[in-house]
Amino acid sequence: MPRLSHPSPRILVRGVNWLGDAVMTTPALQRLRESQPLAHIALLTPEKLAGLWTHHPDLDQVLTIAPRESVWSVARHLRKLDFTHALVLPNSPRSALEVALAGIPVRFGLARPWRSFLLTHRIPPRPESIVMHKRTRSEIKQLTSAQPMPARATMPHSAHHLHHYLHLAAALGASPESVPPRLLVTPAEVESVQRRFGFSVASGKARPWLLGLNAGAEYGPAKRWPRERFVAAAVEVLRRTGGTCWIFGGPADVALAEGIAAEILAAKPGPPDSVRSLAGQTSLRELCAALKACDVVLTNDTGPMHVAAAVGARVVTPFGSTSPELTGPGRPGETRHSLLTATVPCAPCFLRKCPIDFRCMTSISVEQVVMAVLRDFRQP
Repeated sequence: MPRLSHPSPRILVRGVNWLGDAVMTTPALQRLRESQPLAHIALLTPEKLAGLWTHHPDLDQVLTIAPRESVWSVARHLRKLDFTHALVLPNSPRSALEVALAGIPVRFGLARPWRSFLLTHRIPPRPESIVMHKRTRSEIKQLTSAQPMPARATMPHSAHHLHHYLHLAAALGASPESVPPRLLVTPAEVESVQRRFGFSVASGKARPWLLGLNAGAEYGPAKRWPRERFVAAAVEVLRRTGGTCWIFGGPADVALAEGIAAEILAAKPGPPDSVRSLAGQTSLRELCAALKACDVVLTNDTGPMHVAAAVGARVVTPFGSTSPELTGPGRPGETRHSLLTATVPCAPCFLRKCPIDFRCMTSISVEQVVMAVLRDFRQP
């Protein structure tokens, strides 16, 4: 494209601010690299997400934004790096202001009020994009009282958020065709985290089957399959496989994860290290490696769900208030992962807390989840 006819373009990609969204941008980064193999491509990301991009094959440089760092500070740093182009992936005014104040001459981003004037190339939204409308209590009451009761709302795979970022990258000449999100984790990183958490293979014995559990969700309780069902599913899976279980979570999930570990061991006694909480004990990079070590990860719709799929683990996710067509893991429409939903008319509601009886999650049974987890399991 003429706009990228610079002999050695230096492209800054302003990354998004949340873990799951960041993983969903990786196809756009891959397509951008394919279209600009000789460009210097740098990613500007919040410091908390820096570990996600270690070894990433489509980036030449990772720049970080410190917590509470001002837009003026960010712009001053960028100004010294002589970028020729900027691709702004978030929709916020601040992200557009950063690259404008940095003096980057060509600036691409989604057209939005209060920021379009900061961009030199304003990209219109995709026709297929769908706004996640939060249902009101009256809408939910109307849907659940209707006779006959309508089915759960579904969206086309083309509405997935992954396509939004591909659409933005396409403005710079990248292909808009989807590819699976990917994060690179080395075998040495996996071996290191396995040693740290006592997952070893005795000489001459088969590798133990490893189940990952992630029962938290930052957005709110409406995205969380009930805790007691995570416990019941894990107990049954471990009973059938004789495997090991790692329980994931951030610092805020330590009590939840340790409680789940204790309940699993109480229901199915075994070696203390056969069920282990890793919550609050891993860096983001170590989390990537630990998720890659798992055979299957049973998780709510959260950032670690996207990470698990992108590093190569198979994912099983009960979806309640959110939509797998919009934010499911992996490439939209692929069948490797198991994304479970209930046929309730009020979902997806996109609310943080259920205003009625949480039927979207309680209608997904333990046995459904166990069957999905064990779908490809073969006894050694």
